[in-house]
Order: sequence, then C-alpha cells, then structure tokens
Amino acid sequence: MRTPLSAVPKSIVSDPKKLSAKTAAILDGAMQEFLAHGYTDTSMDRIAAAAGVSKATIYSHFQDKADLFTAIIQRLAEHKFSTFFDPRDAHALQGEPRLVLRQLTGKMYEQALQDTQFCEFMRLIIGESGRFPELAKPYIENIAKPFIQALSAYLESRHELRLKDPEATARTLMGTMIYFIMLQEMLHGREMLPMSPERMVDNLIDLIVPK
Repeated sequence: MRTPLSAVPKSIVSDPKKLSAKTAAILDGAMQEFLAHGYTDTSMDRIAAAAGVSKATIYSHFQDKADLFTAIIQRLAEHKFSTFFDPRDAHALQGEPRLVLRQLTGKMYEQALQDTQFCEFMRLIIGESGRFPELAKPYIENIAKPFIQALSAYLESRHELRLKDPEATARTLMGTMIYFIMLQEMLHGREMLPMSPERMVDNLIDLIVPK
C-alpha cells in the first residue's frame, strides 16, 4: 500500500540528504519532462524513462502525476525559494526595515537570474493553472502563503512604519517584484522597457519606509 504524499513529512520529501537515489531521480526526471512537454503531455511513461526507473517504482513513491507535481514544488520551496527567504528561520526577517527589505528583494531578483529552471517552472504553473487550478495550490501553500504571512508579521512588528495594512503592503512588495521579474526576465522585456533592479528596489522601499 502506497503512503500518501500528504502523510509524508515535507522534510523527507524535500531534503536531498534524506531522499533515496530513486526518489531523487524520479523528481529530477519529472521536472525535466514537465518543463519540456508541459503538464498535460507529460506521462508517467515519459517520467519513468527520464528517471531510469520503472513506472511501478514511481507509483511506489507517488500516488499519481499531481502528487509528483506537488512534491516538486515542495522541493523547490525547500531548496530554491528558501535560499533567499526561509519563513521557518526566526532570524530571516530581523533588523532595520530598509536593510531587511533591500536584502530580501535583492536576493529575490538574484535568485531569478541565477536559477532559470525555477522561472521556467513558474511559467509552467501559470500556463497550466487555467486548465488545472489544482496545480497552483501547492505553490500558494508552500511558497506564496508562507512568504506573505512572514513578511506581513515583520512589517506589522515595525511600528515606526505606521502601516495601515501590513499584509496589503507585503503583497504589494511581493507582487511588484514578481511582475518586474516576469516582465524583465521571463517575457524578455529588458531591451524594450529597460530598468535596473536597483532603481526598482530603491523606489519600492521608499514607498514603504519613510526617509
């Protein structure tokens, strides 16, 4: 009997030190196939071939394709997203607002530049979520929601900012940076609409933190 992914601790799914070689191969193979063919056209047969395992082996680790897609997002949240922000780290958001927000937004943009696979996977989620809304839910649960909650709590704790709505401010910051990254990097708008990330970050922080 297979163990549902939801019953497996996320650290077991996402920590490469605790992943079996076969599980890691399955996740890597699935990522490769999803990016190459999209969610609909990726079959378990394709994933098995890319991972170098049997289809039965995949089903011994994951319930179905959606379960496997969720596991990939959990691993992305653990080892890519958390490289610039880990909501479980009590020290992730501490210090003077200008410094904290500048480091956060700077690392966010740097991660997008360095990790093209993450951007490609985000493009996949956005493209497929129209037909498969459930594919976006793991991203929201594992990445967007923890980020917004932690940043909202930090902004609310900084009474000197006198923010009327810290959560809306957190969403504004996150949304602005995501749109900037999408426009400049994912949609290749740097030549048509050039703007340095430093200029964007400086003006965004000026809107939130009084001088």
